[in-house]
Amino acid sequence: MVEPEPEVIATPDDDELHLDWYRQGSDRLAILSHGLEGHSRRPYVLGLTRALLREGWDVLAWNFRSCGGVMNRQPRFYHSGATEDLGLVVNHGLSGAYDTLFLSGFSMGGNLTLLYLGEQGERVDSRICGAVAYSVPCDLAGSADMLALPSRKIYMQRFLRDLKVKMEEKAERFPDLIDISGFDAIRSFHEFDDRYTAPLHGFRNARDYWAQCSALGRMRDIRVPALMVNAADDPFLSARCFPESRRELGAHVRLEAPRWGGHVGFVEHSKDGFYWSERRALAFLQGLT
Repeated sequence: MVEPEPEVIATPDDDELHLDWYRQGSDRLAILSHGLEGHSRRPYVLGLTRALLREGWDVLAWNFRSCGGVMNRQPRFYHSGATEDLGLVVNHGLSGAYDTLFLSGFSMGGNLTLLYLGEQGERVDSRICGAVAYSVPCDLAGSADMLALPSRKIYMQRFLRDLKVKMEEKAERFPDLIDISGFDAIRSFHEFDDRYTAPLHGFRNARDYWAQCSALGRMRDIRVPALMVNAADDPFLSARCFPESRRELGAHVRLEAPRWGGHVGFVEHSKDGFYWSERRALAFLQGLT
């Protein structure tokens, strides 16, 4: 696989986003969004990148603010509804000579992708052909409840450990805005999002943040073909992350719920070296382009 070409682009609020480009002269571009506390070079991102490159696509994998090993400049960081950042990346990608754009996201990046398309609605750029999203916590409140369960403690501890490192750095830069005293007492996203995510990003509290940023409420507004793949055994997802009615899914979103896969774990090796999730994305794309 070709080495990525890094690029940094400015945001309107004097911040920056770090991108990885994989170019091979295609007129088709795929934009990939990683998950919570992930980055553009996670194995699941690189796996789909390899598959898309083999099929002749250019790929742009981007890092949310504070991800990818570089802390962003503003007090804010990233969140599940930061569609303005994804929109900036989409517009930047489309400023090149591309006729077709495909979006894909994993976990939080999947929610962000579907929420962005829902917000675009009828205004969506005609070059966007569709999207595939994996392991999508489209019901953020329900997913927070799932991760608060004692049986999910190991996952929650890992997320909080990583987030603590970032919040410590943020507190050093912005001591008047961010206080990390008592951080170790936080046990759930209910507490973390109430204390940090919501106030830093303009939400009243965690519940307000989850309500405004859950893709579930905007799927019916999506106007391009979109596939959401949520494994039935995903320990992060609530029952509402498996909507079946057209009233919730809308006319253009399709849900697939394989029995196995966990959270972004659709492994199933094959002779071509690709995981099931990567082959599924390519098969979906073949029906679009």
